[in-house]
Amino acid sequence: MAEVVGQEHLTGSEGAIGRMVAAGRLSSIILWGPPGTGKTTTARLLADAVGMRFEPISAVFSGVADLKKVFAAAKEHGRRGDKTLLFVDEIHRFNRAQQDGFLPFVENGTVTLVGATTENPSFELNAALLSRAQVLILRRLDAAALEQLLDRAEAVTGRALPLDADAREALVASADGDGRFLLNQVETLYAIDIAEPLDPAGLSALLHRRVAVYDKDREGHYNLISALHKSLRGSDPQAALYYMARMLVAGEQPLYVLRRLVRFAAEDIGLADPQALVQCLAAKEAYDFLGSPEGEVAIVQACLYCATAPKSNAAYMAMKASFKSARDTGSLMPPQNILNAPTKLMKDVGYGKGYQYDHDAADGFSGANYWPDEMVPQTFYAPTDRGYEARIAERIAYWQRLRAERGAG
Repeated sequence: MAEVVGQEHLTGSEGAIGRMVAAGRLSSIILWGPPGTGKTTTARLLADAVGMRFEPISAVFSGVADLKKVFAAAKEHGRRGDKTLLFVDEIHRFNRAQQDGFLPFVENGTVTLVGATTENPSFELNAALLSRAQVLILRRLDAAALEQLLDRAEAVTGRALPLDADAREALVASADGDGRFLLNQVETLYAIDIAEPLDPAGLSALLHRRVAVYDKDREGHYNLISALHKSLRGSDPQAALYYMARMLVAGEQPLYVLRRLVRFAAEDIGLADPQALVQCLAAKEAYDFLGSPEGEVAIVQACLYCATAPKSNAAYMAMKASFKSARDTGSLMPPQNILNAPTKLMKDVGYGKGYQYDHDAADGFSGANYWPDEMVPQTFYAPTDRGYEARIAERIAYWQRLRAERGAG
């Protein structure tokens, strides 16, 4: 697995994939990671490493009939002693019923499943399928890994890339962690007869893509996005505008900046000003509609809105605390009084018994218990006294008083 770059946490001797290869036994896995991080390449090399036949399909182009053919062929090869690694690209594109169709063939060993997805498996894949496969997370390729890809391309072709040092750095930065994109750009460079090494401006003109131009002190992409984020968090609209302008003028992709603003609105503003997230998403829509340069004023507006909005990370902290609690408590059942009872059997065993319909209660609030019986009620979300969250805090305090008065708190 030495051919895979940037994923040493998985392919190294202590990584999950490294251990499987060393043992010569491969279990079903889901490879989760951004585009261009080597999911398909990893699967192909895995098949070679453990001596399995490689059968690739794409969930975008395949249906039930295709899966039946694959499983039938795998059974036939299995009779001859050949094991099959079934690689399913974009596995999250299969619907729930199609995903269930994998289960018997994975369980009886007809195939070893290696699925690839760019989406969160927790949301996109069936629990039954996830319970039978180990989820392995691939990381975006860092600059060192992308440089390795460039070195390998030069070694294979026997030709140096026609770039000066600054243009080479700009090419790596423009890939934004996507190895496939980088290699496609390399192919374009090799396909053209270039007399003199290109500088960043020449590279940008040739590839028809703006590439980030880093200044002489090598202050880079991640330094600038960190400076933007912290200026926003510190409510300094002038500094935030400066760092955002630095990124855009240098050739950073506007959609990348917008993604960071959306993240900031959710993480650092949250419900202190719920409109911040709306503003950022509206800026993305405006940019998609107008393009550059007209659409960039919408990015500026979103940046200024975030910088001048009241700040709160209470929602972000609530997310981390609630996710930890969910992992720690496993699969506790909710109290029976809040479970639906669509069948007679469920009614007979107590589902829905004693449920209090809040709209029928005084103040539209029953004060009932909604936590599992085995669990003490928790507090994950603690709103601040800033912005709109101050009103939310008042409401929560009001409900807590009512709950205590009515004996449920």
